[in-house]
Amino acid sequence: MDFKQALDSKIADHNLLDHPFYQAWSAGELSLDTLRSYAREYGAFISTIPQGWETIDDVEIAAEETEHIDLWADFAMGLDTTVSEAQIPQVKALFKTANELFSEPATALGALYAFEAQQPATAQSKLEGLKTFYQLPKTVEPYFETHSHNEHEAEILLERIAELPSESHTTVVEACEQMSVALWNALTGIHDAECA
Repeated sequence: MDFKQALDSKIADHNLLDHPFYQAWSAGELSLDTLRSYAREYGAFISTIPQGWETIDDVEIAAEETEHIDLWADFAMGLDTTVSEAQIPQVKALFKTANELFSEPATALGALYAFEAQQPATAQSKLEGLKTFYQLPKTVEPYFETHSHNEHEAEILLERIAELPSESHTTVVEACEQMSVALWNALTGIHDAECA
């Protein structure tokens, strides 16, 4: 499983739990306006996730992810805002990167892994931050509640990657790195726009 180690090392270089934005969130240091900006901007990226699963022909998970777009909309609504087209350059870049990587099976597998492998831990951290520090309607919680449980998407992706010819593994790892960097940079963009 050396490709798993290669994928995980790319993620470790840009582990989202280490990002100052998520650290500030879990410490209750983000303003509501900053959370609103995040909900609006990042929602554009969340809407791309089903496409990645469709590209690798996992209709069931793609359908679930489509439902999760509505949960994200509920998160935004609980903050008195709505998801809109990304305005922050780094979030626009994430949206573009996701669309490109999600268009081919090998790159979709790597890009999805970069996101899904981190999602249970980041969702748990954000959920705890919301519950502990922010007096918000319960509607902000279901997206993070749902994703804080490991539904084994990362394991499913690893199985699918293992089925690829070994010469495709480099492409998968490169896509994982591209997505990891794009996710990190998007948080930096929101952080710099809102917290600087």
